[in-house]
Amino acid sequence: MSTQPSDPENTLDTLRVAVIGTGVIGAAWTAGFLAAGHTVTAFDPAPGAEARLRDQVAATLDVIGANASVLEGLGFAADLDSAVARTDLVQENGPERLEVKQELIAAIDAASPEAAIIASSTSGFSPSQISARATRSRSRIVVGHPFNPAHLIPLVEVVPRPDAPAEVVDRILAVYRGIGKKPILVRAELPGHVTNRLQAALWQEAYSLVEKGVVSVADIDTAIAYGPGLRWAVLGPLALQHLSGGEGGMRHLLDHLGPPQEVWMHDLEQVHLGEDLKEKLIAGVDEELAGHDTEELARRRDAMLMDLLDLKRRYELP
Repeated sequence: MSTQPSDPENTLDTLRVAVIGTGVIGAAWTAGFLAAGHTVTAFDPAPGAEARLRDQVAATLDVIGANASVLEGLGFAADLDSAVARTDLVQENGPERLEVKQELIAAIDAASPEAAIIASSTSGFSPSQISARATRSRSRIVVGHPFNPAHLIPLVEVVPRPDAPAEVVDRILAVYRGIGKKPILVRAELPGHVTNRLQAALWQEAYSLVEKGVVSVADIDTAIAYGPGLRWAVLGPLALQHLSGGEGGMRHLLDHLGPPQEVWMHDLEQVHLGEDLKEKLIAGVDEELAGHDTEELARRRDAMLMDLLDLKRRYELP
């Protein structure tokens, strides 16, 4: 993204954003950019996409307490080229299939201003992979991966290409911070980036324990939601280890508890998601949630997340 406005109508404070793909994630991005005062031009080839997007964004703005008047800054383009022709940032949210991502990113690269940053919401592909067919300006293509529910969860993983200029990285981090997100910079390209890998490590052991009959699905969820999950929502796992070390902090903890932790880590087992294990997991979740309406659970989850975020802001935690 250029450090100067590309024309007199555009300023750094008000960005022209193109949102490509307007499903759940695209709608969340659209609401976030609009609520921060930016203009959004969206595009999705699916029939009825514009009406669905406007309904979703209006509902999201109501949930997050944003003024509905910002909807005046939302436009819907007839085609991809029109959507990205005059933009400062493109947020791509196409299907999570590599060949589709590559084709879509190449088309965006060809049609957008060379100074615009192109960010993909991909949950697992690297920027080098998705930009493989781009021929114009690959170095401005980054990953900007949000987390569901993306209109509430602040985390965004930013993964630049190895050849990305520092100004591109600094700018996209600043843009995400400016719309209320908590971006982290991932300094290497890895399958699944960082947070999904951390989640996968937990899921792997959870699946393994269920497969071996050590504990039920419901008890796995209770163990996390009413144990370390409560603490993790306050501070991250490494900062919490530091606090657990008392006056000696992280060094004391690692010196005294590091050896047994290493034994536990080496005892973790790989799992294969075969049909038998999948049926155990599905049946376990069905039993755990029997009698609960899924949509109502999601609404309560979102309400609790908003309360929790308010608490974190009140206590000024990192």
